[in-house]
Amino acid sequence: MERGHYKDPPTKVAEMPTATGPFLIGVAGGTCAGKTVVCERLAELAGPGLVTLIRIDSYQVDHTHQSIVERAATNYDHPDAYDWDLLNGHLAALTRGELVLAPTYDFAVHNRSPVVREVQPAPVIVVEGILVLHDAALRERLDLKVYVDADADVRFIRRLTRDVAERGRTIDGIIAQWMTTVRPGHEQYIEPTKRHADLVVPFGGENERAIAVLLARVRELGGPSSSART
Repeated sequence: MERGHYKDPPTKVAEMPTATGPFLIGVAGGTCAGKTVVCERLAELAGPGLVTLIRIDSYQVDHTHQSIVERAATNYDHPDAYDWDLLNGHLAALTRGELVLAPTYDFAVHNRSPVVREVQPAPVIVVEGILVLHDAALRERLDLKVYVDADADVRFIRRLTRDVAERGRTIDGIIAQWMTTVRPGHEQYIEPTKRHADLVVPFGGENERAIAVLLARVRELGGPSSSART
């Protein structure tokens, strides 16, 4: 699909499972705090068709006009790195029961991929990312706001391991990015959003009790059939 689809995707009205529309959960927290583990575990345990995941990493601003060197130097831990209008527009469409074509992101080249992802509406929509609780317009859409917490040293080790193994980064580059943008961005923009959270989850994806609490709520929203799942 062409890149122009990002701004003007075709829409299809889908039958919503409830009269009031989907329940939106925002899951924020620092880099490698365990947000993705919590969200994916929640979707897995809830069962097929109940939870749709939206990752705001995919909604980073398109930097096709820049060289890869310029893209690598961009501060991706700053709120200006994200296309909030597109994200909020897609969430509004999903709330109306419409299909959207979400962008995807290629971390190896620090830019959006030409591939788009078809996202269907569902009873529960989970929006995950470091700055999910930063944008006021996004916060207003959320029915439940969650902040996943983890110590900085744990997050750094996880990020170092992930970026070397999965994103083709060098150790020196990861350390430099952590010191110049990731740590300052966390302290200035991400950590302060914890005050907006309805639920703070320490220990990330290892916190089975917190995941169980979220799962119970999701199953309740999904109706009687979902509560029977194990």
